[in-house]
Amino acid sequence: MADKQHMQAPSPAVIRRADYRAPDWLVPQIALDFSLDPAVTRVRAIMTVVRNGDHQRPIKLDGDALVPLVVKVDGVERNQDGWTLQAGALVIDLPGDRHEIETLVEICPKSNTQLMGLYASDGLLCTQCEAEGFRRITFFPDRPDILSRYSVRMEADRKDCPVLLTNGDPVASGDLEGGRHWVKWTDPYPKPCYLFAMVAGNLQVNTDTFTTMSGRKVSLGIWVREEDLPRTGHAMTALKNSMAWDEKTYGREYDLDVFNIVAVSDFNFGAMENKGLNIFNSRYILADPETATDADYDAVEGVVAHEYFHNWSGNRVTCRDWFQLSLKEGFTVFRDQQFSADMGSAAVKRIEDVRVLRAAQFPEDGGPLAHPVRPESYMEISNFYTATIYNKGAELIRMMALMLGPERFRKGADLYFDRHDGQAVTCEDFVRAMEDGGGIDLSQFRLWYEQAGTPRVKALLSHDVTTGQATLSLEQNIPPTPGQTNKKPVTIPLRVALFDSTTGTHQGDELLMLTQEKQQFDFNGFPAPPVLSINRGFSAPVIVDTNRSQKDLAFLSAHDDDPFARYEAMQQLMVNVLMASIAGGAADATPIIEAIRRTLSDTGLDDAFIADTVTLPSESYLGDQMNIVDPQSIHAVREKLRAKIARRLEKEWRDVHSRTSANSFSLSPAAKGARRLRNTALAYINAADSADAAKLAFTQFKQADNMTEQHGALSVLANGSSSERIAALDIFYNRYRDNALVLDKWFQTQALATRNDTVEQVMELAAHRDFTLANPNRARALYGAFAANQFGFHHHSGKGYTLLADAIIALDRLNPQTAARLVPPLGRWRRFGEQRGAAMRAELQRILAAPGLSKDVTEQVSKSLG
Repeated sequence: MADKQHMQAPSPAVIRRADYRAPDWLVPQIALDFSLDPAVTRVRAIMTVVRNGDHQRPIKLDGDALVPLVVKVDGVERNQDGWTLQAGALVIDLPGDRHEIETLVEICPKSNTQLMGLYASDGLLCTQCEAEGFRRITFFPDRPDILSRYSVRMEADRKDCPVLLTNGDPVASGDLEGGRHWVKWTDPYPKPCYLFAMVAGNLQVNTDTFTTMSGRKVSLGIWVREEDLPRTGHAMTALKNSMAWDEKTYGREYDLDVFNIVAVSDFNFGAMENKGLNIFNSRYILADPETATDADYDAVEGVVAHEYFHNWSGNRVTCRDWFQLSLKEGFTVFRDQQFSADMGSAAVKRIEDVRVLRAAQFPEDGGPLAHPVRPESYMEISNFYTATIYNKGAELIRMMALMLGPERFRKGADLYFDRHDGQAVTCEDFVRAMEDGGGIDLSQFRLWYEQAGTPRVKALLSHDVTTGQATLSLEQNIPPTPGQTNKKPVTIPLRVALFDSTTGTHQGDELLMLTQEKQQFDFNGFPAPPVLSINRGFSAPVIVDTNRSQKDLAFLSAHDDDPFARYEAMQQLMVNVLMASIAGGAADATPIIEAIRRTLSDTGLDDAFIADTVTLPSESYLGDQMNIVDPQSIHAVREKLRAKIARRLEKEWRDVHSRTSANSFSLSPAAKGARRLRNTALAYINAADSADAAKLAFTQFKQADNMTEQHGALSVLANGSSSERIAALDIFYNRYRDNALVLDKWFQTQALATRNDTVEQVMELAAHRDFTLANPNRARALYGAFAANQFGFHHHSGKGYTLLADAIIALDRLNPQTAARLVPPLGRWRRFGEQRGAAMRAELQRILAAPGLSKDVTEQVSKSLG
């Protein structure tokens, strides 16, 4: 069966959105009966099937890696003359319009290394069905527009699996002979099969309750291994806060009597929103000060909220087909971003969200894997769980919310949920609800869903001293992307303000709607040239090129009252100096240094915002500003500027590091901000290369009472070559070698180090006794981090490319989904010059030639090669 699983078709089939057809058969009811065992699990399914429409086509039940034992129709068993297997699917001719189909199959969870369907994870049995994993559990029409009511019975050995969980509410249980037991659950809400979930194993639970706005008490449970139970408190708090926030902000109430979360060690995704039983990668549930950084705490809170919010934006209203994936993901990412902003610093959250968008989605939009938010075709849907679907999709919702305003956006959201509750719908249905509820025409805005690519906006501000009129000339352009050469202008909402350079004030924030290729906007009442603040709050996911001078940017970095625009001005100030230096020109760093000095001394700013603002743009971001990326030059120039800032402001950095040391642990925004700024100061102190720099970092490492400061110091030391580096890495490893999530940080930190020997270090780590490709977290921690390390990955020897290609080929045999997600860094070969590009392309060709390559990796590589 394994050999068959890895047989590759010569040319994987392309699925096209234009070919969508309503399902031939519906399945209103399904009863599942599991006899669970890691080696051989038997699954009995009894389905009511109803012909959908006037046709005589047979029913096709998708299947993958299933061994059929019994097939019955209306209680009568059919031999193999009464059904066929076609590419794994069970095909049955049915004469009438309504039937009962019963199947019995065998599956082997412990050999399921793909982690799709039912699989074994460190003693547990658990499922992952999105996008097409349910077909690896039983025969079923595995598509999101088949909504069914589920009744599930599970039986297992009580000793090994005392806990049996699935969707819905528990209704019955009992004991069986031979030490086995059973539990039955029912889910009253129709759902697509991708939302089915089941977990069986030896788990302990953190219990709580939540009373909904209508007064119904919901039992909450977070299920983990006994030793992990103390680290579930933060996740439970996040869950309860999410439930309350969704009621207050969107009027959405939870609808079952039970809500469970289970944390598992082996998981392809971050988490999954299965109805009433969310299954999580343990990294997004477990947290305590000793083992989790502040970023980990924020991630737990955000992901718990995201999956809970899916109960309405994804479960009660779901996708008609997988081309509509952003219908649920883009909307839900926007909702979890709103939630996190309300729970902490809205300004810092917005900066973080944009940083992620620019680091992941903008390069995707500018590369061979670019695709619209609503794609037109795919070979493997798992490849489309991308930053474009999630993060750019969220920006589209944010733009609609901005154009509508809070009240009208809420009306549109209410209409969407009320109109489509219990349905599988499209992105168009969401946009239409916004139009109808908010009273707005979004005809042109729909192009954001259809066109790939990041729009570039050229903004030129001119001033007429005689009339006091300022004129803002805007021009938009969307570069060609694969399959889309000519783009139409899109609707771009741009928040702008014009500052008086003498008073540091402006006359108000305006929302300009750029809808044409070129437009002009006039502003009166400016006797002197104003300073332009544009795309305030990052109101649109675009790249803005302006004619603002370094003096203008320095002014905005000190005076702009929009936090994101102030941050952006500082970042652009730095980018301009760095890019000029990379090009070989003279660049004055003094404005940057003075702007940082001013920012550090501004008592009106919170520490987290300061930390973000004074940090230099990443090497990858600088690479994105170049037509041909030169990793070595970028690294050298950035390090030189960082050292200059560090030395010129060394006293200030040491003062900040000392000031933020008296910080008792809490998760308040102020405490988290202090830790963040302390780590930033430590990094600058080390960049100054003072005699005691490594010692200071090592002291912070040893004395830290929380993972944020300990890991911050370790990251600083990992980039150097001091004796303290080796000591800190050894201490960290020996302290946390039995904690998988923290050990991931140990691998990741070394893979991200900007050292000349990082490639060799990663090779050694790949052979380490604690490294395994079988666990997606560990594979991502090493290879994913290394591929994101622009300086290390693009080593002039080309060893990094070979290392990653070897990992992709080996990992593809175990877990194609995780392997496919490692391909994009090689796919950017056109951006890295002739020599590097040829080496990257050669590795892609070597991957494509590997025997038995999955369609997941085949699609990514073939598109990357173009």
